[in-house]
Amino acid sequence: MQEIKIPELAESITEGTIAEWLVKEGDKVEKGDPVVELETDKVNVEVNAEFSGVLVEITAGEGEDVEVGDVIGKMDESAEAGSTPAEPEEKSKQEPEEEPKAEQPKEESPKKEEEKTDSGSKADVIASPAARKRARELNIDLSEVSPRDPLGRVRPEDVDAAAKGSAEKASDKSSGKKETKETEKTEFDKPVERIKMSRRRQTIAKNLVGVQQEAAMLTTFNEVDLTNVMKLRSERKEKFAEKHGVKLGFMSFFTKAVVGALKEFPLLNAEIQGNEIVMKKFYDIGIAVSTDDGLVVPVVRDADRLDFAGVEREIAELGKKARDKKLKMEDLQGGSFSITNGGIFGSMLSTPILNAPQVGILGMHNIQKRAMVMPDDTIEVRPMMYLALSYDHRIVDGKEAVQCLVRIKEMLEDPYDLLLEG
Repeated sequence: MQEIKIPELAESITEGTIAEWLVKEGDKVEKGDPVVELETDKVNVEVNAEFSGVLVEITAGEGEDVEVGDVIGKMDESAEAGSTPAEPEEKSKQEPEEEPKAEQPKEESPKKEEEKTDSGSKADVIASPAARKRARELNIDLSEVSPRDPLGRVRPEDVDAAAKGSAEKASDKSSGKKETKETEKTEFDKPVERIKMSRRRQTIAKNLVGVQQEAAMLTTFNEVDLTNVMKLRSERKEKFAEKHGVKLGFMSFFTKAVVGALKEFPLLNAEIQGNEIVMKKFYDIGIAVSTDDGLVVPVVRDADRLDFAGVEREIAELGKKARDKKLKMEDLQGGSFSITNGGIFGSMLSTPILNAPQVGILGMHNIQKRAMVMPDDTIEVRPMMYLALSYDHRIVDGKEAVQCLVRIKEMLEDPYDLLLEG
């Protein structure tokens, strides 16, 4: 019998949640086949079988939290497909041997016999590794936990429920009024639906709150006239697509403008480590992508070395991988600055939150035609977009942030030079 364990995933990943078992008990599995999909803080990864055999038991079900090294299943290398766990058979063989013992005269004192029964009941508890770990953390006796699993297996949520019940009893004794108030906050007279947050959503929430607590975040706003960008795209889009096999979108213009501005204002391309400022001499630009599971920010590497076609190609590929849940850890790590486009959802103005440990992020919004007063006092209808630059005031002064955003605006309003220099 071989155990299926959670392998080392990445340096920054030590735990995850079982999203889906890709095989079921009794299935034949070949070495290298994916057996389970694991949801981590950033990406979903597949755990592959390290040996061939039949999956005879799943010890950690879907939705359970597991850590590196935890046993999540068992495989029998010599079993035939369709085999079931051997545990019930072993128990049935042991039962006849245990019956005579029960009929023997009791020589021990009632107290000792009680202790023996208690210890035996603890050993007989069927629980997942995650549940046993959780019980140790909460100091809960597994034999006192009531499992909801019809097969009697104790899961982490059962342990949490038992701990909550103990805490409620203690709270009830100390303060009945306090418990009443808490109930009023959490219970509703009308129908509600409670949905467990995914691990990724929990991580997003934790990181966003962390940024607001740790960084001195401010946002500066400006607006950009995209007349020339739209004109240039209209002139070049067909030849561009024919030559490079990719569409000329807006993101390449914004990415190249950001890189140009970061070269002039390098503190927005830095980060804080302890009492040091790390000045990054590379331009790895994160492009926020919205997926069904939440926002992810894959990184366009060395954006300063790519031409417009290269940037568009990278963004398209990373976006597809994000929506197909095919992103790898290396696709998300190491960005130096981020761009997020709320305009695709109709946002007119918003304050983007920093993608820690980065100290700058540019927010794009929707394009609206507005009447603008031109230098000669005439009024023209122009396609305008509000831009928002959030920055960490701990190392970036307001003057520098404002000037950086103005520089982005200037380059977008004169995209011909940007395209030639890009």
